[in-house]
Amino acid sequence: MCGIAGLVARGRFDESHLRLMTDRIVHRGPDDGGFWSDAEAGIGFGHRRLAIVDLSPAGHQPMESRDGRWVLNYNGEIYNHVELRAELRREGLAFRGHSDTEALVEGISRWGLEPTLARCAGMFAFALWDRRERRLHLVRDRFGEKPLYFGWVGGNFAFASELKAIRALPGFDNTLDRRALGRFVRLGYVPSPLSIYRDLYKLEPGCILSAAPEALRTAPASPPMPGDGLVRHYWSYRDVVAAGLADPIGDAPEAVDRLEQALVEAVAGQAMADVPVGAFLSGGVDSSTVAALYRLRSPVRTFTIGFEDAAFDEAPHARAVAAHLGTEHHEAYVTAREAREVIPLLPRIYDEPFADSSQIATYLVCRHAREHVKVALSGDGGDELFGGYNRYLAAPRLWSRLRRLPLPLRAALGGAAGAIPAGAWNAAADLAGRKSRQPHFGAKIQKTLRTMGRAGGIDALHDGLIDEWHDQAAPVEGGDAVESYTPTGLDDAPDTVRMMHRDATTYLPDDILCKVDRAAMAVSLETRLPFLDHRVAELAARIPIEMKVSGGVGKQVLRCLLYRHVPEALIERPKTGFAVPVGEWLRGPLREWAEELLDEKVLREAGFRPAPIRARWQAHLAGRADWTASIWFVLMFQAWSAEA
Repeated sequence: MCGIAGLVARGRFDESHLRLMTDRIVHRGPDDGGFWSDAEAGIGFGHRRLAIVDLSPAGHQPMESRDGRWVLNYNGEIYNHVELRAELRREGLAFRGHSDTEALVEGISRWGLEPTLARCAGMFAFALWDRRERRLHLVRDRFGEKPLYFGWVGGNFAFASELKAIRALPGFDNTLDRRALGRFVRLGYVPSPLSIYRDLYKLEPGCILSAAPEALRTAPASPPMPGDGLVRHYWSYRDVVAAGLADPIGDAPEAVDRLEQALVEAVAGQAMADVPVGAFLSGGVDSSTVAALYRLRSPVRTFTIGFEDAAFDEAPHARAVAAHLGTEHHEAYVTAREAREVIPLLPRIYDEPFADSSQIATYLVCRHAREHVKVALSGDGGDELFGGYNRYLAAPRLWSRLRRLPLPLRAALGGAAGAIPAGAWNAAADLAGRKSRQPHFGAKIQKTLRTMGRAGGIDALHDGLIDEWHDQAAPVEGGDAVESYTPTGLDDAPDTVRMMHRDATTYLPDDILCKVDRAAMAVSLETRLPFLDHRVAELAARIPIEMKVSGGVGKQVLRCLLYRHVPEALIERPKTGFAVPVGEWLRGPLREWAEELLDEKVLREAGFRPAPIRARWQAHLAGRADWTASIWFVLMFQAWSAEA
């Protein structure tokens, strides 16, 4: 796990610029640093290393292949590098060390780039220079676990693991992309391929950008997209889902057996390192599955944090699972004040506007784990692959009941029901004994009902559920709306499958994986996600949706697997997010801070239309509605803008 940066210079190449870039991302690799450049080609790489596999100088980067053709600047882990190394040895190659970096670059040298990628199981973002063809390749892993930004600054082409490295370049003056800001205030993240700056982009998951230096010296008029000659897919999750639908596993016990085998192998591969390894444990289905399968082969160190507020405290559940599994469990309780002290750090940690409020708890658990280990396994990805989000249950069920109603009647019913105050829904949930496990329950009900009144189909309904301004224009001058989205080639797939595919290709890389990567790397912790092993994902795609979501419960097949190792009674409870009570804090200890950032003049100067934001703020303060998410989105942009 590392940080990478690089330049293709229009004029004279200056290696000091690489140093400026890598100095900004030392947290991603505090153990070592290196540089490589080819002045004639005008290209150079900078690297910061977090040593995980082969701690010796043999793992130093950037790394050249033995034949001298390839130069690799790599961030990530290839979990099956031992198998790749064995195959290369059978072909006569002698290795200098035992790093996965060397296995990757020598595999490319022997087999070529895309055949090597097809062999690799791992997470990665890397730059590769081909001396023979004089061609640069930028590559990102299949699901987007590792970040890679690229683009144009003052006529130079630059790339890096984080935007702050690119912003370090002399003369950086890229302006704010207001279209990206418009999407951010709707979603809480900037969706790929956009970044918050014009002419800077995210390489999309499963993609390769390839070009000669001379082709990279002029910025294109629009974002580079797969199929445009510059960027191409080497792996497509859409194709994986389509193939899975065409070849389903029909027998439920067989599905559980095969899933267990695939996950056991993924966890075992990801638990290998030359440094201490642990696992996050919340006591939920995903993290408990990872911990249980890890424990099959070796002792496990597990990590969780607890909160004073019982509505957000999962520590007792994690403690019970850890006790059953016999892990070496580490638990840290965090006060509300300690959690709020993280907020001023967020703009620097997340580098561009980012507003999933669980970012606070994620950073805290990463910081806690880093006191004991250098690598932590996580259960992220389970919801998208196995149907874990509540919207996969609620949306199809509600749509099946209301789709027959005329749209005007639906709109009237949805508007009237959605106008019921969030507090009333919370009170009803409290009577049903659900509120303590469902933060923002009332707000979610309100939003679902308002969206139901306007949706013309399940895809439009999904749009509304993930868009905080679905029923009106985003309050950004010059910011356009988020386009509705239907996955090409999956039009005939079941509704829930399409929803899951969309989340796996948008929300997962741009929100969930971004959140985990930045929080962990801020404290120099490597995170690994066994559910996103592509072999697990390909098997999951073959498991019919009825084995994942049925009877009002998601992740059924995963639960069946888990209950072979952990008693059902320790797991079964309503799903909750990894959250903190931000909405309550905004009415209390954070109110003064928020008032300053939401001042009408300050909002207008930032390019917002103040009226709709102020209206939501006042309604939130008065308790008439729970606008935590949309208010937090604006606040996180304002806080980021003040730091940028």
